[in-house]
Amino acid sequence: MSDVLATLPLSAVRVFEAAARLGSFTRAAEELGMTQAAVSWQIKSLEGRLGQSLFRRLPREVVLTPAGERLSRAATDAMSLLRTAVSDLTETGKGVLAVTTLFTLANQWLSPRLGGFQLAHPDLALRLDTNPSLLDLAGGGLDLGVRAGDGRWPGLESTWLMPSIQTPLLAPSLLERLGGLDTPRDLASAPRIGTDSEWAQWFGALGLGSGERRTRFTADTQIAEVASALSGQGVALANPILFARELADGRLVQPFEAVVETSPGYWVAYPTERRRTPKIALFRDWLLAEAAADPAVQAYAATRPQ
Repeated sequence: MSDVLATLPLSAVRVFEAAARLGSFTRAAEELGMTQAAVSWQIKSLEGRLGQSLFRRLPREVVLTPAGERLSRAATDAMSLLRTAVSDLTETGKGVLAVTTLFTLANQWLSPRLGGFQLAHPDLALRLDTNPSLLDLAGGGLDLGVRAGDGRWPGLESTWLMPSIQTPLLAPSLLERLGGLDTPRDLASAPRIGTDSEWAQWFGALGLGSGERRTRFTADTQIAEVASALSGQGVALANPILFARELADGRLVQPFEAVVETSPGYWVAYPTERRRTPKIALFRDWLLAEAAADPAVQAYAATRPQ
């Protein structure tokens, strides 16, 4: 079977895509460095090959016909993929890598490790965004994201990084004032930090009731809630992976081994069509290696979804 594209001048398809996207022969000519007459001739040539009109020529504008609209969608997608592929092939890895992630993950786990990456790759500058909202990686000027969820986001390829879990953490001074915590049930009467719904989830996962509401403080970031716990104000629910340093040096205590999964995990996500972009692949592989080398991550890696 012959290739239908072999009968079409690809230069004319490129001109058509620009004119359709910009809605103007004049603007297409400016973008492509051609004359308006040359743009018009290329499109007429393409219409002749296809045997149908792609634009309606009005006195002051051009409007796509139904056939033109259909071809425009396909041409725009194809040109976008082609531009990405060419950019990926010619990219040297220099420039800026824009990464979006969550505030606590950035401060507690990612930022302390970034120095090693930057020493190894001095030509690649990093820009870290901690906006809590899910941002548009494809069109928002961002290259890669690290987010909690199920790893299924339209248009993105995702790789599992580490568990998203919670367990009670508290300062040794509070543990002493409480006279110790023998079982999770003892937390029902302890001063608590975090939302009642999070604590209800924690107790429910262990088959326990949460008792009376004992919440003293809530914040929009885990790091702020743990800061309150560090001062002995209450017991916070937090990810022991992200606060492994505080646990290791004795500033925090994890009274129980049991953890509750808050989502299927943290994932490294990037636009599917950019999976081979050198700077994205480089940072993704570095992140995965850092997680694999982190004892705290590996201690809870059994929670990874199958």
